[in-house]
Amino acid sequence: MKRRSFLKNAAWATVAAAAAPSLSACTRVSSPKDSIGPLAASLSYRPDGTFTLVQFTDTHYIAGDPRSERALECVKDAIDGVKPDLVIHTGDIVFGKPDLDSARGILTPLADSGIPWAVALGNHDSQFGSTREEMFAFIRSLPGCVNTAPKEGVYGYSNDVITLSGDKGVEKAFYLFDSMDAVILKGMEEEHCYDYIRVSQLNWYKAHSEKLQAQNGNEPVPALAFFHIPLREIERALWEAPNRFLVGNNGEDPCPSRVNSGLFGLFLERGDVRAIVTGHDHDCDYVLRGETGINFIYGRYSGCDTVYNHLGRTGKSTQENPQEKVSGCRVFQFQKGKPGFRTWVRLLGGEIQNEVELI
Repeated sequence: MKRRSFLKNAAWATVAAAAAPSLSACTRVSSPKDSIGPLAASLSYRPDGTFTLVQFTDTHYIAGDPRSERALECVKDAIDGVKPDLVIHTGDIVFGKPDLDSARGILTPLADSGIPWAVALGNHDSQFGSTREEMFAFIRSLPGCVNTAPKEGVYGYSNDVITLSGDKGVEKAFYLFDSMDAVILKGMEEEHCYDYIRVSQLNWYKAHSEKLQAQNGNEPVPALAFFHIPLREIERALWEAPNRFLVGNNGEDPCPSRVNSGLFGLFLERGDVRAIVTGHDHDCDYVLRGETGINFIYGRYSGCDTVYNHLGRTGKSTQENPQEKVSGCRVFQFQKGKPGFRTWVRLLGGEIQNEVELI
């Protein structure tokens, strides 16, 4: 299954149209009176001063389907091999019925690990029987999940903040956003459009960002943002700055929303988010340095064969060059007192690829 790419079929300009109600189950409305909500977790470094985060993405798990076996093996292998301090799954957790059993199956290794973990839901996670609210509530009921309850007035069901503290307070923040499913745009009712990060989510992020900055001597707290569907700005970064491509596989065009959400501009204004980490495009696992200094990072496809995927050990598999398809994850490592981080891809079985250090 290959999703339609908008890179060749849509102009770069923002869609100048009012959005009709979303196709998704969420219908929350913004309100300036609502609380920004609590932190999902406040974590600390290991005694040796390191902190390791594992990102899974696009497991597309179906309970009882043998095509999902490698996805479950991938998750177990990474948990055992990396022993991370935090796990973030950036969505498309499931891909079939029974959807809650499928979520339980692929997330049980996390629930059993004793490691704190969180999810940023993907577009497919509310398409197989349960509403988005029901799926998120079920996920939150599993042991170890640190996601908080949906915030009244904030669009979506997996908007959360996790902090990492050193000797002098919070040193890093990890923002999770729900990029939802699809949306109907006025005048484009027959065209498919992925949803976008809404104004209420931007306000929610800005409020947390300002609060953390105020607690940090008025200096922005370096942050990473995790969500499923990439932003439109990644297309422009690929077009205009190909020399900034760092490492990894670029096996397909990005499939963002047609709508420019304004989130990237807000990240620039706030000056805290150093990397945007997504999934969604299964044949990509690259790191791209944006011209503004914000890095675009894809996780490694963590699923199996319930949907399309073509990444092998040495790149994209083709009919002319068949390779074993290999699932994996992305690993981030932070050092106490240092501003940047290292990241790499870890394949099922332990092979490490494309390690890079970012400021």
